[in-house]
Amino acid sequence: MRDIHYRIAEPADIARCIDIRGKTRENAASAARLAELGVTEASWSAEVEAGTLPGQVCEVDGRMAGYCFGSARSGEVVVLALLPAYEGLGLGKALLLRTMAVLREHGHQRLFLGCSDNPQHRSHGFYRHLGWRATGARDGLGDEVLEYLCPHEGAA
Repeated sequence: MRDIHYRIAEPADIARCIDIRGKTRENAASAARLAELGVTEASWSAEVEAGTLPGQVCEVDGRMAGYCFGSARSGEVVVLALLPAYEGLGLGKALLLRTMAVLREHGHQRLFLGCSDNPQHRSHGFYRHLGWRATGARDGLGDEVLEYLCPHEGAA
C-alpha cells in the first residue's frame, strides 16, 4: 500500500514543481518554456511565499507526485500537474478539490482555468466530469476558459 500525503506547497517545492511540469503526459512545459512565459523558480517561489499563489502538493511514498496552484487574487486554477506514473489514482482530483477549497476561502465564488478543447486530451473530460463548464472564451495561450460556480454556503 502506498503512503499518500497532501500538504500545503512551500517555496522550497518549486524547483521540483518545475521539473514535474516538464514530465507531464499532456501539455508538458520545460523550465525554458516556463521562463519564456515569465515563470521562474524565483518568481513562482515569491508568489507562494507572499500567499498570492497558494498550492497543494501530493507526495507518494515520500516523493512528490503532483501539485496544484491557484491565484488567490483572481480565483484562477493556474496549474495542475501530475507525473504519469501516478495517474488514475485520484490524486489529481484530490489536488484540484483542495486548491478549489483554498480559493473559496479567499472569497472566490467563481473559479476558472484554461484547458484544451481537444476531446482527445485527458484534461478535457476530467474537468467537465467534475462540474466545470465552458465559457466560450479563450485565455492568452489560446486555451478554452472553463469556469466552476461554487454553491453558496447553506445551499442544498
